[in-house]
Amino acid sequence: DGALVPRARKRMKPALSTLDHLSVGATAVVRELDGGNEFSGRLAAMGLVLGAALQVMQNSGKGPMLVRVRDTRLALGRGEAQRILVERVPP
Repeated sequence: DGALVPRARKRMKPALSTLDHLSVGATAVVRELDGGNEFSGRLAAMGLVLGAALQVMQNSGKGPMLVRVRDTRLALGRGEAQRILVERVPP
C-alpha cells in the first residue's frame, strides 16, 4: 500500500580511543581492556577496572604516562596505555 515503515534506530556505540591518545587534563571512563587475565588482574589491583573514571595527569607522547584513578596516581607504560580503551567524558 506504499505506507512508509519507520526504521528501528540503531544504538550508537560511544567513540572509544586508547588511553595513550588522551591529552593532559582529559577525563574518561575505562570501557575495554585489550589483554589477558594477567593484564586485567594487574590493572584491577591498581583500581583500573571497567567503568572506572580516570584523569590524565601527564602524557608527553612518549614513555610512561600518569593517570589519576579515584585518589591514586598510577604510572602506566605506553604499551599498557595502548591496550586500555576509554570513552572520553566532557569536562
